[in-house]
Amino acid sequence: MPGMEEALTFTDQHGHRVAAILATPEAPTDRAVLLCHGFLSGKNSTTNKTLTRSLTEQDIATFRFDFFGQGESEGPFENLTITIALGQALAALDQLFARGYRRIGLVGSSFGGLIAILTAARWSHPPTPGVVTPTHPAPAGTGASPHGRASSRGPELACLGLKCPVVDFAEVLRLEFGEAGMAHWKTHHEIPDVTGGPKPVRLRYALYENCLEYDGHKAAAMIKMPTLIVQGEKDDLVPLHQSRRLMEVLQGKRQLEILPGADHAFSKGEDFKKLTTLLADWMVKHLN
Repeated sequence: MPGMEEALTFTDQHGHRVAAILATPEAPTDRAVLLCHGFLSGKNSTTNKTLTRSLTEQDIATFRFDFFGQGESEGPFENLTITIALGQALAALDQLFARGYRRIGLVGSSFGGLIAILTAARWSHPPTPGVVTPTHPAPAGTGASPHGRASSRGPELACLGLKCPVVDFAEVLRLEFGEAGMAHWKTHHEIPDVTGGPKPVRLRYALYENCLEYDGHKAAAMIKMPTLIVQGEKDDLVPLHQSRRLMEVLQGKRQLEILPGADHAFSKGEDFKKLTTLLADWMVKHLN
């Protein structure tokens, strides 16, 4: 049954303050799901809040947080990198284990899907150059590090759920902005607001360079936990071939659901309901 929500903060391994909400059911539980939001989104996204309602009704806690520079978390968004986001997701898992949760699932949306993949691989395996740890130091001034978790490894994660995951973020950025847009970004350190806003968004080109240091598909080849991928047939941002290749390289039980006619945002009510039902059911099934 639904219980209560606790707003809290924690720090990542670089000292950045991260804002989060722990939602707990009325009954005590050692089951929880970590929710990773998408690019230019936040912990209180419609997806995260819908999944929280569904999961707490099934006596599963959720932990949602704002990535660096988004929502209520510290840091200028323009300095965001994959390295920072990965470190924060790992620190969030540490928070859950420290609070006594032992059966944990992971859900990532779009950009958060990439972070969830890297997090799942990094949690279970030591760093491997070119997979989930950069082969070069992080760009100066980001506060990032080429290292992974700061703490000891906890119990294995139980399952993974991915909403239209951006497995190859560098490819998506090139396709979205085009050659001219990428050149403008490199020179001016700003991008169009991909959420539809009229003003450009300040973002250092270092993010793209950092993307090239990670291989989401190679990381996925290290993942053995049950994994569900849900993507819209008409996704206008992430190419379907990224999810199809993901299915080929994942090592454990996996399932790909392509929703006919659905776009990247699952903007039709029936598509969004199907998406969140699939993800919640997957978590419940594999956390029991």
